[in-house]
Amino acid sequence: MQTDHPTSAHERHRKHTAISGSRRSLSASLAEQWTYRELLYFFVWRDVKIRYKQSVVGVGWSILQPLALMLVFTLFFGRVAHVSTSSLPRPLFYFAGLLPWTYFQQALSNSSNSLVTNTQLVGKVYFPRVMLPISSVLSSLVDFAISLPMLVGLAVIYVLRDTPHVRLGFRMLFLVVPITLMIASVLALGIWLSALNARYRDVRYAVPFALQFWLFVSPIAYPTSAIPARWRVLYDINPIADVADGFRWAFTDHAIQLTYGFILASVLVTFGIFFGLRSFRKWEGTVADVI
Repeated sequence: MQTDHPTSAHERHRKHTAISGSRRSLSASLAEQWTYRELLYFFVWRDVKIRYKQSVVGVGWSILQPLALMLVFTLFFGRVAHVSTSSLPRPLFYFAGLLPWTYFQQALSNSSNSLVTNTQLVGKVYFPRVMLPISSVLSSLVDFAISLPMLVGLAVIYVLRDTPHVRLGFRMLFLVVPITLMIASVLALGIWLSALNARYRDVRYAVPFALQFWLFVSPIAYPTSAIPARWRVLYDINPIADVADGFRWAFTDHAIQLTYGFILASVLVTFGIFFGLRSFRKWEGTVADVI
């Protein structure tokens, strides 16, 4: 019986050994995520398939949603409320703002709930948990990519009709700037909110409310020029305001002041990504226990 004590003590020691990833450096975490890059591709593909599984319309929903909102905004804000669109055609003005907003809303909702909706997977197998919110952000780009040609086609129609202030040219190449800012802003918030939602389920109810409020404080239904000067600083730190202005600027000849707002929003979003990754690494070790 005495010969069993060392083995028993060793087994007790093994049972109480814990592996924690909270002290890993940020560079080590990024290296690990690169190692699991094929898993990220699988998560993105899985999210896209689940979204349109047993759907009659399928990917057509990615076009119908911003299109329906554009019609509603054109009718009520344009025809009824007579909200200014800075001399731009109302359908083009609203669609250029609603397209990035639809992506932002969908991607943020999915990424903030990504850990909670994958509870069984998180609790059974190890992988970098941050890949779940990242995959939600990337999978939503499929819908955005399908809807973007519709915006270009709408602009082409107005160009062929020789509509004032609507232009197609080199500015379209700069769409990559607001698109990058759009993705980065969702990534910054999605990573942070996903970990926060795993600990506090109130986030699940707060995010839809915050998005509804965010829609009306962003220049989606109205131009930025309608904002009083004393409130412009707050709008400059709103990345969605800069993204919407960037999309409209790409298809018009309006001289919109983008430099200051984009620089300020980009700095804040970059800091947000860094803060989100640090917070996620801090909570990652306990996510499987509290989720």
